[in-house]
Amino acid sequence: MKTPKWVDRRALVLLQGETLAEHGGLPGLRDDGALDASLARPRHLHAYEPESDLPRLAAAYGFGIVRNRPFNDGNKRAGFLAIGLFLARNGRELTAEPMEAIAVILRLAEGKMTELELASWIRDNSARAQD
Repeated sequence: MKTPKWVDRRALVLLQGETLAEHGGLPGLRDDGALDASLARPRHLHAYEPESDLPRLAAAYGFGIVRNRPFNDGNKRAGFLAIGLFLARNGRELTAEPMEAIAVILRLAEGKMTELELASWIRDNSARAQD
């Protein structure tokens, strides 16, 4: 696989801020290092496991952000945004029903879903983006 287009830190922070403005929550970062680590996770995975597909790399974003909780609020939303943004930047889109996606992210946040299970779910619920 060629080098993916990664999620830009500034773009994610801006998108996360927009969701807080729309849905409420405490703005700002709780842990700057946790955000950097979460954003580096898929890059490291790609470097050490280059056979990792886009859903696996997207899962690394989601898992890292949801579980590391770098923001003061809205970490589940930010993790889901990172998954969608990464897939979109790489020509894919999520196809899951919204309620199912919410349930998956909640299971992830509760520690009831592994990163590999999330990757499998993304694989089953994504497709090439329509032009």
